[in-house]
This record gives sequence, structure tokens and C-alpha cells, in this order.
Amino acid sequence: MDRKKAEKLSDEDLLSAYRDSGEAEYFGMLYNRYIPLLYGVCLKYFTDADKAQDAVMQVFENIFPKVLQYEIQTFRTWIYSVAKNHCLQTLRKEMNEILVDFNSEIMESDEILNLLSEDETGEERKEILRQCLKKLPDEQRNAILRFFAEEMSYQDIVDSEGYTLNQVKSYIQNGKRNLKICIEKNSK
Repeated sequence: MDRKKAEKLSDEDLLSAYRDSGEAEYFGMLYNRYIPLLYGVCLKYFTDADKAQDAVMQVFENIFPKVLQYEIQTFRTWIYSVAKNHCLQTLRKEMNEILVDFNSEIMESDEILNLLSEDETGEERKEILRQCLKKLPDEQRNAILRFFAEEMSYQDIVDSEGYTLNQVKSYIQNGKRNLKICIEKNSK
């Protein structure tokens, strides 16, 4: 297929062409469509143009080898979520804390709340977190640890644990809520 025809294809058709042929050019065209969107998302989180550009490239480098492993229904929504999660994970690493955010559909919202208050020392924070994690039901604790500590995606958790996607979302959402309640009770 010539390049001009390929560029006119829908996102899903380009993704199918990439899956069928294995030619990276199709995925490259698809990804290039969303660079402005991804840059905007990353800039919103990092507020630094260079960091945002680096993040856009890191997203591409991370998903390119894995994209065929996922069932992507709407590429725009999927790539947006991937970029957003990448930014949140990067910020989480920089802050070295578990962050809580609430959104019933995606569960990663624009407003990020720290679970632990500024009053506790680092060791106190870790101990409170450890104790609260122990109190969670096994499925919630497992999903929380996989998502936050091991930085696994929802789909990776589904694949490794055998839960459904909805179960993973529920376990993480409920686990975050239960952790927040427990930490608030045990914090000064």
C-alpha cells in the first residue's frame, strides 16, 4: 500500500495493517498522529517541555515492541491512557511514594493525592503503609502491589493473575480507597 493511501486509513485500519503485515511504518504513522496529544498530556504532568518530549519518546519506545500483545479497541483512548499512566509512574518514581487518585472510569485522574501526610517520617510512613497493606483482602493487596510497586499495567495483571480486567480495576480502586481510609486512621 502506498504511503498516501495508508495515511488516510482510520486508526483501527492502520493498527490492523500493522498487525497483519508487521511493518513498523504503519504503527509509526499511527503514532505520529498522536504525538501532539501525547505531548500535551505529558506537558500537563511535567510542565517542562524537555521532560514532556522525553516522555513522548519513552512511551513510543515502551509500547512499540508490546503493542501487538494488547486488544486495542479505540487507539486514541488507549494511547492517551498509556501516556497518562507513564507520566504518573514517572512522577511516582521521582516522589518515591504511592499516590492515590480517583476516577471511576480510568482511575487515574488529574488530581493526585498523597496517601501519607507530611507529618510522618519516612520510616513511619513505610510502617503505616505496610500495616495497612496487610489489612487489605488478598486480591486488593496483590493488585495494588503489582500496579504500584511492580508498575504492571492492568493488562499485565490480568495476564499474570487470571483476573478479568474489571476485577483488576475494582481491586485497585477498592484497594486504594481502603488504603487511604486505613492510612488516615493511623496517621497523626
